[in-house]
Amino acid sequence: MALRVVGVTESRRLNQRFRGQNKPTNVLSFPAPAQPPAAARAAGRALGDLVICAAILKRESREQGKALRAHWAHLVIHGTLHLAGYDHIQDDDARRMERREVTVLRDLGFPNPYRQRAPS
Repeated sequence: MALRVVGVTESRRLNQRFRGQNKPTNVLSFPAPAQPPAAARAAGRALGDLVICAAILKRESREQGKALRAHWAHLVIHGTLHLAGYDHIQDDDARRMERREVTVLRDLGFPNPYRQRAPS
């Protein structure tokens, strides 16, 4: 898996090109092409590429009252799960993906990113 950190302009350009949305986004996932079974066994399974916009993550963490490090962990895990075949288009799939994210984050010592913070 490759991880690329980009600015807002690059995030917008990639999001427009590959998703048809003319706005920057926090994370984009680009799965690796399917490999023949023998090649996959020899080289290990290539997942693909993640592109993360640092400025968007920083803004989101501030707006959502989350620690920046925890938000980074969440978005890396979220994107990696996309590369592994998870999605959140259907409600059942979204719940399954969120449960997996929460479990992995907890195992790494991070809080549940979907819990609302109590108002100050």
